[in-house]
Amino acid sequence: MKTYRVPEIAQKYVEYDMIQEHTALPELANARLRLLHAFLSQQQSLQTHSELFTLVVSLVQLGMDTHDLIDTQQEQRTEAEMRSRQLKVLAGDYFSATFYQLLSQAGQIEMIAKISSAVSEVNRLKVNLYIRMRQNKLSAEDYLGYSVQIKSTLFHIFSDLLEGTLSRVWSEVLNGLSRCEVLVDEIARSESSDRFDQGWAYWHFMQVATDEEHQQLTMRTYECAFIHGLAEKYNVRSQLRAKLKLSADSVKAAAGKLESDKLLGELTSIVDTLLHEQTGYTPALNETR
Repeated sequence: MKTYRVPEIAQKYVEYDMIQEHTALPELANARLRLLHAFLSQQQSLQTHSELFTLVVSLVQLGMDTHDLIDTQQEQRTEAEMRSRQLKVLAGDYFSATFYQLLSQAGQIEMIAKISSAVSEVNRLKVNLYIRMRQNKLSAEDYLGYSVQIKSTLFHIFSDLLEGTLSRVWSEVLNGLSRCEVLVDEIARSESSDRFDQGWAYWHFMQVATDEEHQQLTMRTYECAFIHGLAEKYNVRSQLRAKLKLSADSVKAAAGKLESDKLLGELTSIVDTLLHEQTGYTPALNETR
């Protein structure tokens, strides 16, 4: 199996002095990218392009994630904030466009069409999610489902390229890992007053809170202590950790269907790294099949 080198290769496309000096970019989606690279490298017909395909997907995903960080509020901004916002717009556009050049140079025109279609689908899902948010017609589980779809849709385009067991297991593993990523982020988000709004915890509180708590949530008149109090009262972190364990177990079950011990080992490492680095929690994924 080829060594995963996408973060190093991607540096030439993302590490510009202007960007690093004036704004911050999201991290690469390394868990999903490592997973994609591992599956593509395992199939002989795709090995030649495994690194290229993973690289272009990393740039497209980074472009979308960067655009998601753009502040859409109408309030007055400082010059530094304006520069940061403008650079996010330009950087996101650049990352999203670079994949055209890389794939066209490699003669992979069909892959350009697949990725473009997936990006359109991701944007459609985001619009639907934002509409339901504004209408307050969203449950916590609906939010979780949308978030998993948004993370995984771009990577699902490889379902038709993979063969045999790899094809049968790919979607199940990808969805499970994407769900783990979402839940890891939601655990951190539930502990941050700056990122709490519109996250899983917010939508959960909207379902279970008292009338008085519901009013405060709706009016956005809450403070840090209020959020932390609700998180304790309604056991948010324990619920999210329980969901995370179930998702990790689902990935484990899917991984058990793989015919390659090397791929199984790589998948185990991906999940363990994701969960341990972010939460300090490592599921029991190391049992022998």
